Amino acid sequence: MLRMRSREKEERTLSDLELIRRCSEGEPLAQELLYRRYFSFAMSVCVRYTRDQYEAMEIVNDSYMKVLGSIGEFDGSKPFRSWYGRILVNSAIDNYRRNVKHTSHLQISDLEATEDQEPTVSDELSANEILSLFSRLPDNYRVTFNLYEIEGYSHEEIGQMLDISTSTSRSNLSRAKKMLRELYKRNINPEKRSNEAV
Repeated sequence: MLRMRSREKEERTLSDLELIRRCSEGEPLAQELLYRRYFSFAMSVCVRYTRDQYEAMEIVNDSYMKVLGSIGEFDGSKPFRSWYGRILVNSAIDNYRRNVKHTSHLQISDLEATEDQEPTVSDELSANEILSLFSRLPDNYRVTFNLYEIEGYSHEEIGQMLDISTSTSRSNLSRAKKMLRELYKRNINPEKRSNEAV
């Protein structure tokens, strides 16, 4: 029991660089530890690009295999989280491109026109409510929104990544925002929430 606690403490105190060194030497325990250490982060990235957690999990596992395959190329002077984040996003984009022809695209016209006024967003939105809104966006809108608003890519970069024009990327982003406003108004109405609380 004491030996087990000592081992758990050592595992928690190992630096990323030490884990990465051990991973590059093929040590299975280090590979498992690194996977567990960054699992929540990886899922939080991938779930934004998918419709469900099962698909996100596939991307996480695929990405981690890529990490292990190229861990010798990691530049230890930079944060592992950033390097891994790029691999996760690229894997999510690859998954999107593989599946794009099989997805249906909900059109803006399928939703009633929104007013120009921005809805008031509640500070009490849960992570599940936010993910629920994102999951209802068509894939092309959701991916463009994530790449531009969250990852910080330019429309030119997004166009290259998704093999679309810059103007299509801009249009997708604009439509994603419009659709999110409408979905928010329909499904998470702050006035409705306050009436329910009374």
